[in-house]
Amino acid sequence: MTVGRRVQGCETCPLVDRRDFLEHATIAVASALAALGLSPVQSRALDRRFGRAVWSRDEEHAYPIPATDGVTIDKENQIILVRFKDRMYAFNLSCPHQNTVLHWLADEGRFQCPKHKSRYQPDGVFISGRATRNMDRFAVRRDAATIVVDVDKMYRSDKNAGEWEAAVVTL
Repeated sequence: MTVGRRVQGCETCPLVDRRDFLEHATIAVASALAALGLSPVQSRALDRRFGRAVWSRDEEHAYPIPATDGVTIDKENQIILVRFKDRMYAFNLSCPHQNTVLHWLADEGRFQCPKHKSRYQPDGVFISGRATRNMDRFAVRRDAATIVVDVDKMYRSDKNAGEWEAAVVTL
C-alpha cells in the first residue's frame, strides 16, 4: 500500500494527510461490509450495538456469585466484579480519570489507580486523588446463582446518577 500525499512540509514523515486517511478508512469499511454481505444501504439499518459487538466485546457475561466478600477481576473483558456487604457490583476495569487499569489492594480493602493514586471504596465511591468521580458501573442482574453483567450499559455517577446507584444486586 502506498502512503499517498504526505503532510505538507514533512516529506520524510510516515504520516498521511486527512484526505488519504479518510479514503483508506472508507475503503476498509466498505470491504468489511462487503465481507459481511451487506450493501451500504443495508448497513445503515443495523442496530447501533452491531458494530460494538463486532469490534468490541459481547454484551453480557455471567459469573458465579462468590460465597464471601471479595473482588474478581476479568482482564479479558475489562470487568471488576465485587461482592461487598451482601451487594454485587460490576465496574469498568479502567480508572475514570485517564483509563489506567485499577488495582485492588486487598490488605487495605480499596481500589487504587497506579498512575495518579486515585483511591476508591469497594462499592466504587471515589475517596481521593486526581479523579473527579466514582468508578464506572455496569448494569448487573441476578440469574439464579450467577451475576450477569451487561457491558453495553455502563453508567457514570456524574452523568447517570440514578442508574449508577441502581447498578447493584442485593443478595
